Amino acid sequence: MRMSFLCGRVFAVTLFACLVSGHAWAQNCSFGVSAMNFGQIDTLSGAQTDTSASTSVSCSGLPLNRILVCAGIGSGSGGATAAARQLASGGNQLNYQLYVNSARSVVWGSNSWPFPPGPAAFQLTLNVLGQGSGTIPIYGRLFGGQANAPPGNYLSSFSGNDVEFRYRYTTSNNCSTSAGNVVRPSFTVSATVPANCLVSTQDIDFGSQGVLAANVDATGQVDVRCTPGSAYTIALNGGNAGAPPTERKMTKGSETVTYGLYRDAARSQPWGTEVGTTVPGSGNGAGQSFTVYGRVPPQNTPSPGTYVDTVVVTVTY
Repeated sequence: MRMSFLCGRVFAVTLFACLVSGHAWAQNCSFGVSAMNFGQIDTLSGAQTDTSASTSVSCSGLPLNRILVCAGIGSGSGGATAAARQLASGGNQLNYQLYVNSARSVVWGSNSWPFPPGPAAFQLTLNVLGQGSGTIPIYGRLFGGQANAPPGNYLSSFSGNDVEFRYRYTTSNNCSTSAGNVVRPSFTVSATVPANCLVSTQDIDFGSQGVLAANVDATGQVDVRCTPGSAYTIALNGGNAGAPPTERKMTKGSETVTYGLYRDAARSQPWGTEVGTTVPGSGNGAGQSFTVYGRVPPQNTPSPGTYVDTVVVTVTY
């Protein structure tokens, strides 16, 4: 009975040792990639937009050994060129790029796409228990100068062959080979272009006049820049006096000079805020200029001095 008991103990210890050894040499890594969202983009400003996402990695294997992670990211569903990746909204695109570094100078690539560079290399050293984890940032930049992009939700999805994270035991940083185990996490990159308009103006100066016995004409300008396809209207309020379009008032103290603002050179179509007196337009991403035709009609001439009024331009889109 004693001999049988001792053999049983030896067998159990030996089997346990084999299981621990096999588990320790097996390397296993899991990855998760967060979504990257550039948020709402002001394409009319011409400015670039930066954001980031992150990759979480958790590995187990031989204690104190180093695992090389070769993280490859391809074109995504939006497509890519040698210059940029694209986010898509129907047939429209926004150019952006993914980078390895915060300076956004090293593009994050893959061995599975036709453009340089290749995948990003990261080293993870396991602890004495054979465990290791970390976070790998992914830096994104949506390029400026894309005012021709119409409003919409833009997206690129990364899955399948577009994401190839390989890992293996090694002390090198060589990610040019296809060696190692493969994991393919999925994630998305997105941005929203809202309808938007920018407006600027050029003042109307009727100059120096003597007796107001005849029409005095002058022009100003309203410049509007809207996202493509954005319908808009331009309204001019009644100035400081809140007057009708042809009876606005320039003032100097309690004295006034009556004037009107018009949509046409003949000064026959008043420009105001009511339906039928505003100017419509449709954005194309470029600046669009509208002339404001001003006229001071004949009237009693007030005392000499500078007469002014402030008109508010409202662009509704």
